[in-house]
Amino acid sequence: MKEHIKNILLIVLGAFIFAVGINYLAIPNKLSEGGVIGLTIVTYYYFGWSPGIMNFLINAVLIVVGYRVLDKRTMYYTILGIIFCSLFLYITENHATPVTQNTLLASVFAGLLVGIGIGLVFLSGGTTGGSAILARLVNKFTGLSLGNAMLIFDIIVILISSFIIGIEKTMYTFIAVYIGARTVDFIVDGLNTKRAVTIISQKPELIADRITRELERGCTVLHGHGAYTKEPKEVLYVVIGKQELMRLKALVQESDAEAFLVIHEVHEVLGRGFSM
Repeated sequence: MKEHIKNILLIVLGAFIFAVGINYLAIPNKLSEGGVIGLTIVTYYYFGWSPGIMNFLINAVLIVVGYRVLDKRTMYYTILGIIFCSLFLYITENHATPVTQNTLLASVFAGLLVGIGIGLVFLSGGTTGGSAILARLVNKFTGLSLGNAMLIFDIIVILISSFIIGIEKTMYTFIAVYIGARTVDFIVDGLNTKRAVTIISQKPELIADRITRELERGCTVLHGHGAYTKEPKEVLYVVIGKQELMRLKALVQESDAEAFLVIHEVHEVLGRGFSM
């Protein structure tokens, strides 16, 4: 229950910081964003539609379409993330006094705040919806990596935004999106983008099966034995990407509360399922 409450608080805090970055820095300076939030900003500029309401409606459709690609825990926290992001976007809409009218400063700090907000939501084990759901759908049916799929969606939305905000503001938007992406990486994974996890458990088959099905990651089984007891043991070894470490730890804890985990920092991973 404490873990559950902590995750909800992370989502609430992350959603609020995210909304502040959008409504106090990005929109007052005519900047856009990537993904679904970028679409909502475009509709706000062009039609005057509420970003909070549009964010909720678009993501609600994506949740219905993509619910099968998210496990129950991630789906639950993603729905909370969408609700709170939309709520705070709506509450702070049109009530925000611009923090700065310097477009460069706005793009830098909008990227930082949006990145911190999304990063905190990712730490809870959820997502803010949008590109994350679309990326999982593309990954499932085409094999394209999640990171590359999200990048493609962000670029498409930003290019669409350029017809509304102009080329110069689009260039500043790319700065904001890049800073936001790097901030998310730092919040979720520190300075490293991958983790190698060694798992010693009395239930290796259950954990390996859940890693394969729920995380869609390969898992290697190493055969060993206890130095003192001489009892044979199966040791699991798995390399995971960003946004997945919290989910893996929760998965192992749920499967075997007495499991022993060792998490290693990995600076580069080459091979199927990771960047080459």
